[in-house]
Amino acid sequence: MQKEPTVSVWNKFWNRKKDLEKVYPSSPSVLKAILNQGSVEGLKILEVGAGTGRDSLELAKAGAQVFILDYSEESLKITRELALQAPGNLHLVQGDAFNAPFPSETFDIVFHQGLAEHFKNPLPLLKENARLLKKGGFCLCDVPQTFHLYTVLKQLLIALDKWFAGWETQFTMPQLRKLMKSAGLEVVYEYGDWMRPNLIYRIIREIGFKLGIELPKYPLNKTLYQKWKDELLDTLSRCSISRYTQVCIGVIGRKN
Repeated sequence: MQKEPTVSVWNKFWNRKKDLEKVYPSSPSVLKAILNQGSVEGLKILEVGAGTGRDSLELAKAGAQVFILDYSEESLKITRELALQAPGNLHLVQGDAFNAPFPSETFDIVFHQGLAEHFKNPLPLLKENARLLKKGGFCLCDVPQTFHLYTVLKQLLIALDKWFAGWETQFTMPQLRKLMKSAGLEVVYEYGDWMRPNLIYRIIREIGFKLGIELPKYPLNKTLYQKWKDELLDTLSRCSISRYTQVCIGVIGRKN
């Protein structure tokens, strides 16, 4: 039986991801979804399990007081370097996401991406997020979507005991909405995004690294084709049916 990833698993993972120039950032939809709710200047924001923390850095640069909570020392080493770019606005805390070392109703926004899917029961995580929110505050949860090639390959690797985290799940939009509502939050916004560049190219690029070949991170960046493709995907993403084809989905819940 596969187990949830431990702190040693994440330390090993992030120790291999120190060169951010080679590591893809999270979905751009995460930051867009947060900024869509209004200006973040002066707000207190918490990112849980931040990984590289690049979204937190952008929010800190926009004037928010941003806190990063993670239990991986290697992840915090990466974000510590980023924090130098936003002195005084980006704060790092090592701790447990299920028992966060903050008083209730501390934050205006709590968010995480690529986190909830690593727990057999993510509801206590969302309830802890809700505890930390001020009344009227927002919680964003971003997870892998069920009906995608990424999920097929992931589950195959899990079955072969070759998945880096040992175990991971995925969600449909109805399941994600239900999780948010079960945590006592009102769903006010939802989104999804396709992987850019696509999964096949990313796999080829990873194989290239192992062979000593470094392919460009964004092979068609700034070309007319890429601009047209991004505009098309952005248009299609407004359709709710696209949530069943996108690699990741997210919802924002409000604490009333």
